This record gives sequence, structure tokens and C-alpha cells, in this order.
Amino acid sequence: MARQGIKSVPVFHCDVCLGEAEVFPSTNNPSFQFPNNEIRITQLSTPSERCPPLSVLQTISPFSIRCKIQAKSVTNDSPISRLYLSCFQEFKTAFMVVGDEELHLVAMRSKVEKSPCFWCCSVRAGLYNSCLGMLNLRCLAIVFDLDETLIVANTMKSFEDRIEALSRRIRAENDPVKVSGMSAELKRYIEDKEMLRQYTESDTVLDNGRLVGVQNEQVPLLPGGLEPIKRPVIRLQERNIVLTRVNPEIRDTSVFVKLRPAWEELRSYLTAKGRKRFEVYVCTMAERDYALEIWRLLDPESHLISSKQLLDRIVCVKSGSRKSLQHVFRDANCHPKMAMVIDDRLQVWDDRDQPRVHVVPAFTPYYAPQAEVFIIFDDCISLFTLTIGSKCLQWLS
Repeated sequence: MARQGIKSVPVFHCDVCLGEAEVFPSTNNPSFQFPNNEIRITQLSTPSERCPPLSVLQTISPFSIRCKIQAKSVTNDSPISRLYLSCFQEFKTAFMVVGDEELHLVAMRSKVEKSPCFWCCSVRAGLYNSCLGMLNLRCLAIVFDLDETLIVANTMKSFEDRIEALSRRIRAENDPVKVSGMSAELKRYIEDKEMLRQYTESDTVLDNGRLVGVQNEQVPLLPGGLEPIKRPVIRLQERNIVLTRVNPEIRDTSVFVKLRPAWEELRSYLTAKGRKRFEVYVCTMAERDYALEIWRLLDPESHLISSKQLLDRIVCVKSGSRKSLQHVFRDANCHPKMAMVIDDRLQVWDDRDQPRVHVVPAFTPYYAPQAEVFIIFDDCISLFTLTIGSKCLQWLS
């Protein structure tokens, strides 16, 4: 280590003095100093089961090395040496909270001297522990869009608008092949609009001559909720169709929902082998009550997102704004480098997040129902291994 600009400071674990150490500021941050010119460790991190702590920190907070620290005049059984060995052998860090960030001391081998050596890295408060917990479980984050990615939903008004617009296009089109295709699409819209009308008016639908009535489904009570509610729902599982009412008291909030084929297979994959492979989030431009209900239809047993997590995990973005992983993970519960996005549109995402967006073809069941293929499983995993940071990849296998 270079000797220029070094400072000698006491090292504490809570109120216990462990000894003294020399602090070598990094070239990128030569004016860095610890509060009150002392290193006061408040706690040790959870042991890392797979990744060396420095690999985790450099993945979630690159260029975060504030300084290097070397103990002074120590013996093998001195308190600071015992701290060093505990951190080095058990893949732990010693850290303190300073404002809205944590300073983590990572035990490192010194190439020159045999005394205990630490690198000090800064990271947003709470982020290291959250990311380490996910890595220990071999669990990463996946963020879903809803509309035209996992589902297509229509109200009576949107059906009417689509039918009117398509009818105008048919009247203006001279190509008989295009007219035939658009006419078939129009027929599908009209049939589903009629089913939604039946549901809205009578809580029943006629499905291939079979009268199907609603089932009242209990909606999980959200944090702060006063009493649970029930929604009248019709599920036609063989057709991937669900009819629901966002506000059970107002029939005009009835919605006709088509689920993307193979969603059940994907949902099972996300929790395969009895464990979560991914922490699931949703980021959508839809309004909140609608988004919460659509997700409930997709995850009725709350296997992917628990009811206690819903308000934090379902992130709604104002129309016209761009989506951002920083906003999705605003509570420091994950880092964008450990996440990927499944969406049918790339440009709605912040520029820095776009490399993490896996774009799937838009779900268009009315335009091309036979062309629907939901192939994201293998692509999802291969892309993930490119996005979570090369420092940790070899430790996740």
C-alpha cells in the first residue's frame, strides 16, 4: 500500500476498542474519512454462502471502494485479528451505517504485509443484506409487465372502440385477403364482447351452449385494509379466459381478460422444486386497483407475491412516464444488476435499464390467435446469466 495520505484511527466494535488501523484513501476519493476519525463497527453481516463479499459489493455497487485499511501492531490473537479471521473465513463483512449508506469492511489478503487488511466499500443502506439473502437462496428478481405481455383485457367501452375502429378499416380496405383476416378478428371481438355483456348483466355467460355462473373469490386483505372483499369471477380455464369486476359493487367495472397461453407453466417454473427461483415484481402503466386484480387472477394463491408484499411489489407508473428498476427497487430490496424484465415494449423503460429488458412479442389473441407462442423460459435463464454481473456468475451454479 502507498504510504501517502494515510491516517491512523481507532477501531471499535460497538463500544469495544479492537485496536488501531491505518486508513489509505482510494485515488478516486482522497478526501474520504470516517465519522469522528474512528472506525466504529455496529454489526457483522450474514455469512455469504456462495459469493465472496467483495464480489457481491462490486456487483451491486461498482467503484465503491472508499479506502483500504491495515491493522497496526497486532498479534494473531488480538481482537482485530480475530475479527479479520472471522470475516475472512466465514465470508462476512463488518459494517456501519452512515446516513443513507453502509460502509462494509471486507477482509482481504495483503500481498505485502501479514497484518489484517480490509477494503472499505460503500453501498446503499439495506441493499447488501437484501441482495446477499437472495444470492444465498440462489434467487434473483424478475419484473413483469401486464397488458399485452401476460394478459389482454377489455371493458365494454374498449371492445366498442376496437370494434368500431376495425369496422372502419374493413370498409376502407380493398384487398380481399386483408378483409378476410380483419373480419375474422372482428368476429372474435364481437363474440367476446357479447360474453362480457352477459356477465355484466347477469353474472353468467353462455360458453359453447353451457351456462356458467360466477364464483365469489376472496380477495386477500392488503396491509391497512379494513375488511376483505369478494369478487364475482368466471374462469374458463380451457380457453384462458377470466371475467372479473374490479369494483364488485359497480357492474360497469367488469373486465374480460385473456391470459397468455402457458402462463401456468411459467408460474410453476418460477417456484419449481418447492423453492422460489425468483423474487417477482410487476411494473405497469395501469391504475393500481386494476393491476392488483389482474395480478390476483394470475397468481390466485399468492405463491409468487404474498399479500403482505403486494403494495410494494406491484409498481404502477403514470402514463407517459418511463419505467425504472430504480423505482421498482426503491426500498433497496434488490439491485437492477440482479434483475431482468419481461415486457413487450423496450422504449417504455429507462435507457440504463433497457439492456435488462427481455422483449417478448406482444400478446395479440384477436389478431393472430394461432400464432401465439410464449417462449421465454430458456431465453430468460440465458439472458439472466449475462445480466447479474460477471463477478458472481460462477458462484451461482
